[in-house]
Order: sequence, then C-alpha cells, then structure tokens
Amino acid sequence: METPVIRPFFDEPTNTVSYLVWDPATRQGAVIDPVLDWDNRSGTADTAFADRILAAAQEEGVTIRWVLETHAHADHLTAAPYIKARTGAPIGIGEHIKDVQRIFRPVFDARDLKPEGGDFDHLFKDGERFALGTLEVEVMHLPGHTPADVAYRIGVAGDPRGGQDVFVGDTIFMHDYGTARADFPGGDARALYRSIKRLLALPPETRLWMCHDYKAPGRDAYAWQSTVAEQRAHNPHVKDGVTEEEFVRFRTERDAGLAAPTLLLPSIQVNIRAGRFPEAEENGVRYLRIPVKQKAGVVAG
Repeated sequence: METPVIRPFFDEPTNTVSYLVWDPATRQGAVIDPVLDWDNRSGTADTAFADRILAAAQEEGVTIRWVLETHAHADHLTAAPYIKARTGAPIGIGEHIKDVQRIFRPVFDARDLKPEGGDFDHLFKDGERFALGTLEVEVMHLPGHTPADVAYRIGVAGDPRGGQDVFVGDTIFMHDYGTARADFPGGDARALYRSIKRLLALPPETRLWMCHDYKAPGRDAYAWQSTVAEQRAHNPHVKDGVTEEEFVRFRTERDAGLAAPTLLLPSIQVNIRAGRFPEAEENGVRYLRIPVKQKAGVVAG
C-alpha cells in the first residue's frame, strides 16, 4: 500500500506551512492551508507563494481535487479562492466555521458575509470521510484554538490502522515547542486540551504535520513533522503526565501575555469569507475594516 506523497511549502513571513498532498497511484491531490502573500503596509495581495504550489502540482502531474482549510486563520490570509479559480477544486472547512462567522460578523459589520458558511463549498462534519484517489481522508473536529479547528487524517483506504499522516492545523506545534493559543473569541483552553488528547490517542507512529513553526529555543532550523510518540514524550505543554487543570492554568496565564497576531484583522475578515475580500464600494475599491477600541478620555470626531 502506498502512502500519500507530501510536499511542504514554508512561508517564513507568517511562519506557516502549506501542503500539497497526493495519491501516488492516481495523482489526485489536495492543497492544505494555502497562504496568500499580503503586504500589510501597502494593502497589497500577491500569489507568488500559491503559484509555487501550483507549479509543483503541474510538475508532478497532480490534479488538485480539494483545497482544505484547517480553520479560519488569524495569522495569514488564505489563497484558497485563487487555487480554486485555477484548478476548479472546491474549498472545504469544518462545519463549525459557522460559529466563528457568528462571532466575527458583528465585529466587522460584515453584511456581505454569506450565512451558514455559504462562501465555502463544503462544510465537513466530525468523522466525515472522503476519497482522494485511492487514499481516504478522515476529518477530526479539534476545537480549542478556535471552535472550528479540524485536522485531516490521510491514509490508504481500508488500512485497519487508519490514516498515518495527520495535518493538525493550529491545535499543536512541534514537540519541542508546545501548543497553540486558546484566547481568540470562541477559543477554549479546556477544549484544546481534550482535542490534543484525542489527537495523541492515535497510534504512536502516526505522523503529525504542523501548520506553523517558530523554532524552539536551541533549534536552528524550521521543522514541521512530528509523531504522536514524540509529542507524548516531549511536548512541554501536553506530554504524558500533564493534567487538564495544569494545562488550562498554564495556557490561560500564557495567553494573557500574548500580543495579537500582526495580521489578525485582515486575516479574520477575509478568511471567514473563504478568502473572499469584502465587496467593492461604489468607487470600485475593496476595503478591510479596523474596529476602533476607544479608551476612556480619547476624543475622536
């Protein structure tokens, strides 16, 4: 039985790893968490990073059948609609994106946001399975970082072990680094712990593919592949022996001191629309919004 072919693409400006994954038998593939280049200072979007993924697919003779999002990211803008436009591949995400949209629609007064996840082509349920050539993809709902996080577990259809490669999104980081934050609206440290424990209950040899890496202290190179066994033995936040209460206390205290991601505001309002920018105004220009938090005593207007 052939395992999936996995090609990572690392975007250093956002510390994000996107993936091109395909079935070697049929050359049917998927792109996971593609990044759109975004210059926040000038408001300029570009597709150079996504074009590298598309070029690799063409070189390998891969037909892209899916664009898969693990969640609505807060640290980069998605290139999903660009890849869809170039390949015809539908965009999929977990069904709880609807919860995230309900949280952020009033924040950005996003009146053009399509209800109930309508900007996405498919909303996956927990445990849903679908084919990628001769491979099978299983969706795992892993809330905590956001209510909508999912992982994609990919393996050979019919393998009694289940998929041996899991794309974990922002649920967990490298085993020498830790875990994702849980302080975004709708985030929940306790839910995150339970999601991680579900992930780490998979067979110890299961390969876990990260969505981000920030180089742990003492490590000079970026890395994005770990195993369940390595996480259980070494992850300082959730290794075997760390209790739920210890994790919740640590995660809550740590998150209280974290700054907001640099691209939080543009990312969220684009990504909850499946990568679609807000509708153009009467002058033909599209705008992103910055909600103003006005402290007491500040005079504006």
